[in-house]
Amino acid sequence: MTDIEIAHQYELKNIKEVANSLGIEEDYLEYYGKYKAKVDLNMLKKIGDRKGKIILVTSINPTPYGEGKTTMAIGIYDAFRKLGKNALVCLREPSLGPVFGIKGGATGGGYSQVVPMEDINLHFTGDMHAVTSANNLLCAAIDNHLFQGNDLRIDKNTISFNRCMDMNDRALRNIKISTKYKSERDDSFNITAASEIMAILCLAKDLSDLKERIANINFGFDLDGKPLFARDLHVEDAMTILLKDAIKPNLVQTLEGNPAFVHGGPFANIAHGCNTIIATDLALRLSDYVITEAGFGADLGAEKFLDIKCRVGDFKPSCIVVNVTVRSLKYDIENKDVNNFEKGLDYLKIHIENMQKYIKNVVVCLNKFDDDISEDIDRIRELCDDLNVNFTVCDSFSRGSEGALDTAKSIIEVLENETDFNMIYDNSMSIKEKIKKVLYEIYRAKNIVFSDEAIENISKIEEINLDKCPIAVAKSPYVLGVGREFTVKDVKLNNGAGFITVYLDDIMTMPGLSKKPAYLGMNIDSKFNISGLF
Repeated sequence: MTDIEIAHQYELKNIKEVANSLGIEEDYLEYYGKYKAKVDLNMLKKIGDRKGKIILVTSINPTPYGEGKTTMAIGIYDAFRKLGKNALVCLREPSLGPVFGIKGGATGGGYSQVVPMEDINLHFTGDMHAVTSANNLLCAAIDNHLFQGNDLRIDKNTISFNRCMDMNDRALRNIKISTKYKSERDDSFNITAASEIMAILCLAKDLSDLKERIANINFGFDLDGKPLFARDLHVEDAMTILLKDAIKPNLVQTLEGNPAFVHGGPFANIAHGCNTIIATDLALRLSDYVITEAGFGADLGAEKFLDIKCRVGDFKPSCIVVNVTVRSLKYDIENKDVNNFEKGLDYLKIHIENMQKYIKNVVVCLNKFDDDISEDIDRIRELCDDLNVNFTVCDSFSRGSEGALDTAKSIIEVLENETDFNMIYDNSMSIKEKIKKVLYEIYRAKNIVFSDEAIENISKIEEINLDKCPIAVAKSPYVLGVGREFTVKDVKLNNGAGFITVYLDDIMTMPGLSKKPAYLGMNIDSKFNISGLF
C-alpha cells in the first residue's frame, strides 16, 4: 500500500485529546479543524524549565532511493512512547516544491507517519504562505521606496533580498523588474524554504525576538556604501503581523496517536534545515526526550543543527542517530554506480567520525528494506563495532513502533553516558577561518578556492562588523566533499537570521521541476479523496 492508503486506514484522535495527553489545556489551543492546532506561546510561560534530552536523527548523504530519515525519527519516537517514555517529536513542515517535484511528501512513510498527511504536505496551517507574504512585503517596500524618490539613496545594484514563492519554478531564477519607467534591475526568486524569513521564523525565541530579527535584515547598501536594514523602511511591524500566527507551534499526531510538533521548514542545502527553536523549546519543557531531525545528510543538516541552532537556542544534544540504508551505501552518487558498497562504508565512517567531534553518544540505525542481505548488514555492524558505536536495525516503515523498539532501547542505553558537546568553530573566528573549518573538517575537502565576488562580500561584511556569527554552507546534497576542491562562489549576510550563507559551486536557491514531476501521479475525485500524494 502507498503511504496515503496506510494513513487512511487509521482513525485519528481529535486534536483536543492529543493536546490533553501533553497537559496542554484548551485555552492554549487554536484549532485548525479536528486534527490540527496551534499552541499559544503563553504555554511557554506556564510550564517549567527545560528537562528533556535532545536526540538528533540525521543521515548518510541522500540518494534517489530515499533514506527515510523522517520515517526513522517518527518510528523511534513512537517506540519511545510504547516503552512508556515521556517523549515528543519535533519535525519540519514540508515545502510544496518537493511535494510536487521529485521527492513527494515529507511526513514519514509506511506505518511511521505524522497525520493528517495531506494537510501537512499541502497548505497545513498557512505558515508557508505567511512566510512568503512577509518576505515579499519587504521586497515590495524596497521597490516602492525606489519608485517614490529613494530618500535612503539605495544603490539598487547592491539589493540582496529576493522575492520568494513556495514552488519549484526555474523560470524565476533570473528576472528583470522595473521600478520606474525605463529603470530596470536584475532580480531573482528563492524558494520560500530557502528564504531568510523562514530562517528567522525558525530561530526566533518569541514575538519580540522575531520582530527584532526582521528589523535587522540587511537588504543592501546606499550609494555611500552604508548598510541598509529593514528597519530603515519601517516595515518590521507589518512583516511581524503577517507572521503572528506562523510563530506558534503546530500540533498534530502520529499514526499511533502520539502528539507531534511540525513547525518551520527551512531547507538544509540552502538554509539551516531545522524545525523552530520555539517548538523544540516547548517540547523540552513538556517531555523527557525530544526526537528531532535535520535535513539531508549529516554534513549539511546535522552540522547546521549543531553549529547554528544549538548555538542560538542554547541546546545541547544528548545523542545523535545516523540513519543509513544498504541501498544508499551501495549507491555512488557522483558516478551513478549502484554497487559501490565499500566506498559507501567509507562515507558512513566519515559521518560517524564527524558526529563524534560534537558528542560521543552516536548510534547508527539501519532503515531495513526487504531485499537487504545479512552479509551487508553484518559489514555495517562490523564498522560500527570498530568505531565503538551502537548499531541497530529498524523496521518502523513496515511495523511502526514495534519495528523500532530495539533502536529506542539502544538509544536509551547510550543516553546513560554523559557526554560533552563541542562545536566545530567559534563565532569570533574570521569568516574565512570558519568556512575552512567546516569544509576541511566536516566535508573533508582537498582545497578551497574563493571567487573574487566572495572575497569582496567577505570584506564588506567584516567592514561593517557583522561577521561574528555562524556560517551556513549552501551546497548540493548530492555533491560529496571528500577529496574535492570547492569554489566559494558567493557569501551573503543574513543579518536577521544571524548567520552568513556560504554558496559553494553552482548551488541553486530556486529548484526546478523534473521531466516527470510528482504531480503527474496525483488525483482527487468528486468526494475529495486524494491519491498519489506520497
